[in-house]
Amino acid sequence: QVQLVESGGGLVQAGGSLRLSCVASGNFFSINAMGWYRQAPGKQRDMVAGINSGGRTEYADFVKGRFTISRDNAKNTVYLQMNSLKPEDTAVYYCAADIKEYSDSHYFDDYWGQGTQVTVSS
Repeated sequence: QVQLVESGGGLVQAGGSLRLSCVASGNFFSINAMGWYRQAPGKQRDMVAGINSGGRTEYADFVKGRFTISRDNAKNTVYLQMNSLKPEDTAVYYCAADIKEYSDSHYFDDYWGQGTQVTVSS
């Protein structure tokens, strides 16, 4: 069984910061890519940032220069440092990970966390 649990969401004023964390737990062999997505009410789920096993990062244009994704492989954790938050950043933020459950698996399975609410007031 594999679980992803996000934390760190909350209410913050525009211009403020939040740091999201996502911990993968359970029995698995390895984690490849990890990332963050967000979804506002009535909107599609958008990729925010991703990081592969080698530490290469990718960001959506709307967060470049403001958000930073990082990971701690020893802790099976991915972080999203969000600075200079804007009201339009308000959304449920979801952690995602590509996880290889067994050493003899030929692919990574996609897992999602339950989401954490981020609300940015003006």
